[in-house]
Amino acid sequence: MNSVEDLDINPKIKTSLKKVGLTSFGQILTLSIQDIQRLTKLSQGEVTGIKTAIALQVMPQPSLTAFDIQKLTDKCPDRLKIGKLSTGCKQIDEALRGGILTRGITEIAGESASGAAYICTEDVFPSKRLGQMIGYFSQRTDIHKKIAFGDNIFIEHVADLESLNACIHQKLPHLLSSGGVKLVIVDSVAAVFRCDYELKDMYKRSKHMASLAASLQKLSSKYCLPVVCVNQVTDSMQTLHRRQIPALGLAWSNQITCRLSLARTSHELDLPRNILNGVVIGGFPTSIRTLEVTFAPNLPNLELVYVIDQEGIKTVS
Repeated sequence: MNSVEDLDINPKIKTSLKKVGLTSFGQILTLSIQDIQRLTKLSQGEVTGIKTAIALQVMPQPSLTAFDIQKLTDKCPDRLKIGKLSTGCKQIDEALRGGILTRGITEIAGESASGAAYICTEDVFPSKRLGQMIGYFSQRTDIHKKIAFGDNIFIEHVADLESLNACIHQKLPHLLSSGGVKLVIVDSVAAVFRCDYELKDMYKRSKHMASLAASLQKLSSKYCLPVVCVNQVTDSMQTLHRRQIPALGLAWSNQITCRLSLARTSHELDLPRNILNGVVIGGFPTSIRTLEVTFAPNLPNLELVYVIDQEGIKTVS
C-alpha cells in the first residue's frame, strides 16, 4: 500500500497528483509542500492533508502519553521502551538514574588508565584484569546464585574498519539473536578512524563514522541493549590552558546518545584493607578519578569521584 489510489482523500486531489506524475508515497514525501503546490496548483491545506494521510498509512502510531512511556505501561510498544543496565556501582547507578541506557550509543571517553573497562580494536584484550575481577566477584556473599561470569563474555579482536564492519554486520547479529548478550562494547572506536585517513579524506571518514554509528544504533534498538563505545582523547590548544577533549570531533559526537568523560586526578587515596572469604581487597594507594556526564538525553551535567580496586569502580565522597 504505497499508491495515492490507496488514500482516503478527495478524488479530485488524486487526479491532480496523477496528472503531474505523483503517484507513489515516496515521490510525495520527498517533496516539500511548496513544491507540490507549484506542480499541482493545490492549496497548502490540501497538500498538508495529503502528507498527513500518507504519514498515517506509512507509520500508524498508537495514542500514547508521556506517562505511558515513562512507566512502561502495557500501551507502550516495545520499540519505545528504554531500560537501564547497571554499572555494578550503586552510587553511579543512582547518578545515572538506573544505569546505562539500553537504547542508543553511550560513549566513555578518557585518557589511558582512566579506568574504563568487547569488540577490541587496539592492543591485546586485558584478559588478566578480567580474570581478576571475575575471581573477586565470585567471592562476594551478596550474590547468592552461582554465576559463571566468564562464560557469557565474547571477545572479537579487529584491526581495521573493514573487519569491524564485518563483525557488526555478520557475526554480532548472529550472536545477539541468541538472547544471551546484554551489552556490546567497542574499545576503542577511535583506533580504526585515526590512522587510515589523510586530511583530504575527512569527508569520507565522516560518512564511514555515520554508517558505523547507524549500524550500532539499529542493533541497540532491535535487541534493546546498550552499546558502549570507548573513545580516546586528544589535546586541545584552543585556550591558554591545555585540556583534553574526546577524539573524532563533531562528526562522531553527533552520532552518540550519551557521553561520559573520565579523567585521572593527581590525588591518591589509601584503600582500606579488607578480607573477603580469605581474599585480600584494598590495602594500597590508588589514584582518584572523576566521571562526568557531558551530555545525555535523560541526565543533567554532573560529576562523580571514584577509585578502582580489585573488584572494579567505587565512588568516594
